[in-house]
Amino acid sequence: MKPVTREFIHRLPKPELHCHLDGSLRIETMLDIAQKEKIELPSKDPDLLLKAVAVLDKVKNLEEYIEKFGITLSVLQSPESLRRAAFELAEDAAKENIKYIEVRYSPILHNNHGMTPMQSLDAVLEGLREAESEFNIQTGVIICGIRNISPDVSLQLAELAVAYKYRGVVGFDLAGAEENNPAKAHIGAFYLTRNNNINITLHAGEAYGPESIHQAIHYCGANRIGHGTRLKENGDLLNYVNDQRICLEICLNSNVHTQSIKKIEDHPIRLYLDYGLRLSLNTDNRLISNTTLVDEYMTAYKYFNFNMLDFKDIIISGFKSAFLHHRERTRLIKDVADEIDDYLGIVHPH
Repeated sequence: MKPVTREFIHRLPKPELHCHLDGSLRIETMLDIAQKEKIELPSKDPDLLLKAVAVLDKVKNLEEYIEKFGITLSVLQSPESLRRAAFELAEDAAKENIKYIEVRYSPILHNNHGMTPMQSLDAVLEGLREAESEFNIQTGVIICGIRNISPDVSLQLAELAVAYKYRGVVGFDLAGAEENNPAKAHIGAFYLTRNNNINITLHAGEAYGPESIHQAIHYCGANRIGHGTRLKENGDLLNYVNDQRICLEICLNSNVHTQSIKKIEDHPIRLYLDYGLRLSLNTDNRLISNTTLVDEYMTAYKYFNFNMLDFKDIIISGFKSAFLHHRERTRLIKDVADEIDDYLGIVHPH
């Protein structure tokens, strides 16, 4: 088995399925927007601003992690700032040879100055389309309802997802503070999206136990689960997730930062992979977790001894679980499988 190197991981075509727009800005962009739009940030110094907005060690819990978004959201309250942030996120992803990225965000969090959800979404989609025309990357948007905001708002966001189904929106999510905010309270939004054949992913099993994952699947119809670190606590549900090929969107460094796990060595990713679960590796929040997708792969290599065949499995699982049409997924899977096999010297008989 050839050794895993950062350079080769960088070169591999990869998917990213769990990435928050408002958690993945560039520091210099935040400073530039703040200056142009006269927004006050914790600091005008790039290094001090990074310390204020990024988790460089860990925080007490998910709620404290989420508080960091108050800073990033302050500079994402105009169509131009959203367009720029979306374009730059896709550009950063393309530089890592990410061939497909699903960018998630909640339009309801960008209305401080009267921007409508439609104006917000149009701006994000415009930025992503510009990036697609300039870089070798495909994109899609996942609209997020928020657990700790009214279910009526989630329903409105679901209606928006339905309206934009053929205009760049590929899925619907439920994010936000997980504990004491059950997914089933938002069932109306999921009823609407599922009945319009829109793919569903939910943050679940991150800050609360496997019963949260159970609700995401059986009440809300989740096709994928965001994080799922607590799934290991319920063997019967774990088997169901495995049998149904429900992908877990794994975000290693973020899970340490939010204290979903106490230290990286405790992460169940190795157990999940060995058990045969369908997994993808993701950044969650590039800025707030101070990470890249290559960093996440190298974390898996360093702490869990992933080899190239493990990464091949993870990459292909990610493309299989992407909210893309089947033909597009098949093409991407063939490309990446051939590239890894060439690297490893695997020859397939014809």
